[in-house]
Amino acid sequence: MEALFVSLTTIAVAEMGDRTQLLSLILAARFGRPWPIIAAILLATITNHAAAGLLGVWFGRFLQPHVLDLIVGASLIIMALWALKPDQLDAEVTTLDSSGVFVATLVAFFIAEIGDKTQIATVALAAAYTNLGAVVAGTTCGMLLANVPVVFLGKAFAHRLPLRAIRLGAAALFALLGVVFVLRGWR
Repeated sequence: MEALFVSLTTIAVAEMGDRTQLLSLILAARFGRPWPIIAAILLATITNHAAAGLLGVWFGRFLQPHVLDLIVGASLIIMALWALKPDQLDAEVTTLDSSGVFVATLVAFFIAEIGDKTQIATVALAAAYTNLGAVVAGTTCGMLLANVPVVFLGKAFAHRLPLRAIRLGAAALFALLGVVFVLRGWR
């Protein structure tokens, strides 16, 4: 249960203002059809985070528990610093083919999530917790928790979010979790 809760809250907070959340906003504004967008975000996230989780589990098997806790803790502290930097969308969505809202969203979201802080956090969380299913379920639910309102409420919702405060909260959450893992590794 801890793995699910930590994964969900960490990713939900970290996703605020992230490039994939900005992508969700742009796709919703461009296509205006929320359900195929949400379905594609769900599938892209499950696929991406399951792969990241498997990598984390594989990586975690080679390390002793205290060393793994120290590495995960250090990576979460680095994530805290990364969360302080505002994200901007790297690619222009208008270059996407309009062959289908679902396919366009699936491809764009999957690619945007590669190397993203939420994907890297998923690797770290999967390395730290033995329940891969709970981690992937938590990170996926966290992504949906952050992106579904943006898809439905679009620009009006995004402009009302205090993104700076959310980034600071995400950084604090990553830092707190990082310190907990480092302290656990030192014991």
